[in-house]
Amino acid sequence: MKISTKGRYALRMLTDLAVNQGEDYISLKDIAEREGISKKYLEQIVPLLSRNGILRTNRGNKGGYRLAKEADKCTVGDVLRATEGNLAPVACLEYDTNDCPNASQCRTLYVWEGLKRVVSEYLDGISIQDIIDHSNDSGNDYCI
Repeated sequence: MKISTKGRYALRMLTDLAVNQGEDYISLKDIAEREGISKKYLEQIVPLLSRNGILRTNRGNKGGYRLAKEADKCTVGDVLRATEGNLAPVACLEYDTNDCPNASQCRTLYVWEGLKRVVSEYLDGISIQDIIDHSNDSGNDYCI
């Protein structure tokens, strides 16, 4: 499984919003400048995040973007599913019901089911707040 720039940039965008979010909405231009990401590329990501209840948008003079829920309630799994689609390692596990005609005889199915479970549990266990906390902690451990 390979995560595209869409997924990676979405995480950076949301982390930036969480760190810089106050009472006001934040402009995409500001996020793009701070993160070194093209504003046009972020514009492609916004609808995916909005449609999935991760991002709140506001038009007008004080318009911009903000997280739709608290940073500790938004997981990496949520973001990647919104931007990448299903995180299943094989096509037959993309839906709740496995319609593969070979599923009952497939000797390797348990491998892919296990991988999907482990990846989902891992990504669903990390929130945007965890990313912020981790980045604040790193680099502060000095050893002499």
